[in-house]
Amino acid sequence: MRLIIIFLMFTNNILAEEIIGIPRIIDGDTVHINNFKIRLEGIDAPEIKQKCKKEKLKISSTLGYTFFEDYNCGKNAKEKLKAKVNDSNIKCISFTKDRYKRYLATCFKEELNLNKWMVRNGYAVAYRRYSKKYVLDEDFARKNKLGLWKGKFLKPEKWRKLN
Repeated sequence: MRLIIIFLMFTNNILAEEIIGIPRIIDGDTVHINNFKIRLEGIDAPEIKQKCKKEKLKISSTLGYTFFEDYNCGKNAKEKLKAKVNDSNIKCISFTKDRYKRYLATCFKEELNLNKWMVRNGYAVAYRRYSKKYVLDEDFARKNKLGLWKGKFLKPEKWRKLN
């Protein structure tokens, strides 16, 4: 059973919408709750068809060779978000929509900010063009070689322009 609740909140004269329900995960930064299309604000996850490279073999020598193999990082991002949500209700808080009429929102599973979780674990990057909110989380993932940062990848925005 899918639950959907919409609250209109007035915070500092700004209208916020709260959408609650069990989402259908579309990709690493998009979910649908019933007829509501929601884009996780401030993050950019690889596209479903996007391929990235991960370390396959590292040879430690004076030359330091590393061999990489392709993997579907877009599908991986989707699966990681899907597993984290695990058919639970989430709450998405939106203050605006994008040009495609999707709600731009920060989504939570209980107290966990899912946008932040995706970036901090390296399954998405901070979408710096629109927000600096998750830059420190991206820095953490990069420094610790988590998710995408274990290998090589094009930022999703660049990949979209090339494909």
